[in-house]
Amino acid sequence: MKVSDFDYDLPETLIAQHPLEPRDASRLLVLDAAGRIEHRHFRDLPDYLRPGDILVANDTRVIPARLFARKPTGGRVEILLLERTAGDTWKALVGGRNVAVDLPLTLLNRDGDEATVSATVTAVGAESLRELRFSAPVEGWIESLGYAPLPPYIHEPLDDPERYQTIYARPAGSAAAPTAGLHFTAELLLKLREQGVMFETVTLHVGLDTFKPVAVEEVTDHVIHTEWARLSADAARRINDAHLAGGRIVAVGTTTARVLETAALRSAGITGSLNTISARDASGETTNLCPWKPVAAFEGPTDLFIHPGYRFRAMDALITNFHLPRSSLLMLVAAFVGRETILDAYRAAVAEQYRFYSFGDAMLLWPKV
Repeated sequence: MKVSDFDYDLPETLIAQHPLEPRDASRLLVLDAAGRIEHRHFRDLPDYLRPGDILVANDTRVIPARLFARKPTGGRVEILLLERTAGDTWKALVGGRNVAVDLPLTLLNRDGDEATVSATVTAVGAESLRELRFSAPVEGWIESLGYAPLPPYIHEPLDDPERYQTIYARPAGSAAAPTAGLHFTAELLLKLREQGVMFETVTLHVGLDTFKPVAVEEVTDHVIHTEWARLSADAARRINDAHLAGGRIVAVGTTTARVLETAALRSAGITGSLNTISARDASGETTNLCPWKPVAAFEGPTDLFIHPGYRFRAMDALITNFHLPRSSLLMLVAAFVGRETILDAYRAAVAEQYRFYSFGDAMLLWPKV
């Protein structure tokens, strides 16, 4: 399957530049199991859930990971922190010329003056990927020096940085928001709870692959880098109990989907790298899921790359935003409902003038039966 099979046309005017207020005022494209489309609003989500269903969302919190620094020559560079590797050392994307090993960088404060914190380049990766060692723990200065790491297609400033956080965000560590969760309000979650819909969280700290384009021609040649994820034992038990009681597991976002499916593969006894699991599914090599234990607790890296050919084990429905053409996230959604089905839905969304990407509208997807 070619990466070009996941292309579509999008007018630039449909790329949302700011979030709507209130959060649940966003539109919701509902794709049912028969392939029918309804056009609703996110606040209508309770109409599609029933008592005993369980929403599972990613509770990661975005750090102000966008930084600016100055080289000894006076040149300015932009830094995007991706993940901590050890102690005060981080993987980062660094924009600028001649950013070589041992280069010292002095961070800048929000007035453009030099701060007391510095960094040293300790390793050079592909393209703009670098490893940086900071002179002081990041937790002590990141809030005063960093900016919200908005995606490059958002060109307007964000007045309130909390609008790039979900209302249930807790453990800090992401370089990007799990955007499907941005639509929830406290009132909507309360209404769902009163309806008998359960709510559970997992954690996946979004890292490099949110920013890494799919640059290969064949989908199966793309390699997903690892991101840290966690499903606690208590959360796994509650998800399994809900499944056993007949509840449907509804993943909020593609990052949650990757956590749930990683947990399902671990429960099925599949260990090691998961990057090629779709190909193994297609060839019939993978084991069946234990019906009374769809997920197992785990903590650690996941490199699960979901694309058409993958067999989902732990999800009955998916809430997601609209994704970039040719992206691994669009491939995941295509694996869930079918490539032609999702591209038809995207074309319908364009025709109906939906808002796309991080601050855009949402979809509720049910796979075909």
